[in-house]
Amino acid sequence: MDIAARRQADPAHWRLATPIRTLAMDAVEAANSGHPGMPMGMADVATVLFGKHLKFDASAPNWFDRDRFVLSAGHGSMLIYAMLYLTGYDQMSLEQIRNFRQWGAITAGHPEYGHVEGVETTTGPLGQGIATAVGMAMAEEAMRAQFGADLCSHKTWVIAGDGCLMEGISQEAIALAGHQKLKNLIVLWDNNDITIDGRVSLSDNTDQLKRFEASGWRTLSCDGHDAADIDRALTDAASGKDDRPVLVACKTIIGFGAPKKQDTSGAHGSPLGAEEIAAARAAFGWEHGPFVIPEDILADWRAIGARGRSAREAWAARVDAAENRDEFARRISGEPNPRLAPTIAALKEQALAARPKVATRKASEMVLEAVNPELPETLGGSADLTGSNNTRTKDLGSFTPENRSGRYVYYGIREHGMAAAMNGIWLHGGLRPYGGTFMCFTDYARGAMRLSALMGLPVVYVMTHDSIGLGEDGPTHQPVEHLAICRATPNTLTFRPCDLVETAEAWEIALTSESTPSVLALSRQNLPTLRETAGENLTAKGAYVLREASAEPQVILMATGSEVEIAVAARDTLEAKGIPTRVVSVPSMELFRDQPEDYRKQVLPKGPVRIAIEAAVRQPWDWLLLGERGKEKKAGFIGMTGFGASAPAPTLYKEFGITAEATVALAKRLLD
Repeated sequence: MDIAARRQADPAHWRLATPIRTLAMDAVEAANSGHPGMPMGMADVATVLFGKHLKFDASAPNWFDRDRFVLSAGHGSMLIYAMLYLTGYDQMSLEQIRNFRQWGAITAGHPEYGHVEGVETTTGPLGQGIATAVGMAMAEEAMRAQFGADLCSHKTWVIAGDGCLMEGISQEAIALAGHQKLKNLIVLWDNNDITIDGRVSLSDNTDQLKRFEASGWRTLSCDGHDAADIDRALTDAASGKDDRPVLVACKTIIGFGAPKKQDTSGAHGSPLGAEEIAAARAAFGWEHGPFVIPEDILADWRAIGARGRSAREAWAARVDAAENRDEFARRISGEPNPRLAPTIAALKEQALAARPKVATRKASEMVLEAVNPELPETLGGSADLTGSNNTRTKDLGSFTPENRSGRYVYYGIREHGMAAAMNGIWLHGGLRPYGGTFMCFTDYARGAMRLSALMGLPVVYVMTHDSIGLGEDGPTHQPVEHLAICRATPNTLTFRPCDLVETAEAWEIALTSESTPSVLALSRQNLPTLRETAGENLTAKGAYVLREASAEPQVILMATGSEVEIAVAARDTLEAKGIPTRVVSVPSMELFRDQPEDYRKQVLPKGPVRIAIEAAVRQPWDWLLLGERGKEKKAGFIGMTGFGASAPAPTLYKEFGITAEATVALAKRLLD
């Protein structure tokens, strides 16, 4: 059916869908960059979704029980910006759309969480949206189990493209969703058969319907330009007729209506040009100029935006009548649990009394054993390393289709999918997710970890086996550059605690963070309790004096994690030789950088020799060795200069020269 026939067949739908297409064309043309083709191709699907199926109220964008809408194909950002404007979201003005992709505008090139209400998550890196949506759907199930369907019962809708489904993370995500039977997750696949390079067949011949079915999904198909057929498919998808998530393959034409560029890669990632836009307007029967939406059409869209108001008001009444409304309000606000601080304080006192010698991964488990019973909002998990990460405590129970009250997720060997799902869990609201794997495998999770930082989500990454100290597994599993990578990532707190006390303090910071993810780098090998006081959270200072020199320090030894023990032993030797030596524990470089200069001067005064000790590469340390009043001729590093090796941990530390003896020798050379 050609465009003229479609216009005649359903004029009421056509008048609503056309402004989505024209706004996309006009905004991309004005910016001279962007992706007009996807919004033009999916305008019909979006019109039916928002007009008849999506539960939302444009006047209350953060209504907790709204349906979530994720534009996984984030390059088509003008689709969601058009929908937000047309349906009446206050923040999305026509002026913002005119300024698409410009400095200071909320209409970024790809949708960014926090820039504008109505954007549920940052998308653009393909596959991240669908994987994040899996976490949202998991969180909806968990919150419904904890608070009941009267307070939490909604769907998660996703628009994903061919690129999203090609990215490897998509398989991790859809397999997890199928296994968890997330029936309220519905993915609308923009099946337009075009990528930037050309036809999909240039690079892929996957039968996506069979792929999803094999992963435990129900699949449907529709003509993505036939409103009635779209409505049929979406109604079926939302029916909940069984317990599987649903994929709807929407057969569309990219750049629909652009006579020369539709159904080609030419409509994908560049402006259509004035001539093609004029021809498309003529094909649409749209006689209005750029960015002009007739008042009667806008009024109909605004009525759609208000369609969910009565449902929201009924929900608010149910919340007001609920016995647990105060706790529900705290949970969905993200406010830290008031029971956390006294729980951590008690654990620190117990640690000083017992002075256990345990790996910090075990110390982390001890913290969770104390914290999880007090914080019902925690939702833990691991990427198939539960026994190594020590992330499960006995009170949690497993989150499964049969037990949505369980608070521990077996993510399987899906580090990237786990990290993205945790982003979605936090974005949904009501829960605080944490998940574990080996520190080396942050490489697999990097894309989603970066988005945690970019969006400001306080997700907790429990990364164990944090150095060559893991031993015999060898260099494939021994992280040497990963601390540097994490520390180089903006808006990320990287903690490497040296004992149970610092581990407890790191968890306290991570579980009270409002807008910063945390990486806990934890040891495999046992470490002694080194802290001597428990009152103040010294980890919150980033670095502090753990052992003071007997007199004005001539040497300052800085260390993290398992190497703090080495620094203390070296200090004792140097002190015995008459060389006053201070030990500074540096559990978080980021937090130390944020301290007032006067405090940093107290910890690292000008003059003494400085040596950093860490079983990793030197790169993150130069600002503390050479900056902060340090001098190159008085600075040294004990650590790694390359990859590790396969051997027992004590042998590796000796062979790589990460010892107290090597530290003492270096200090003496620098003093000469």
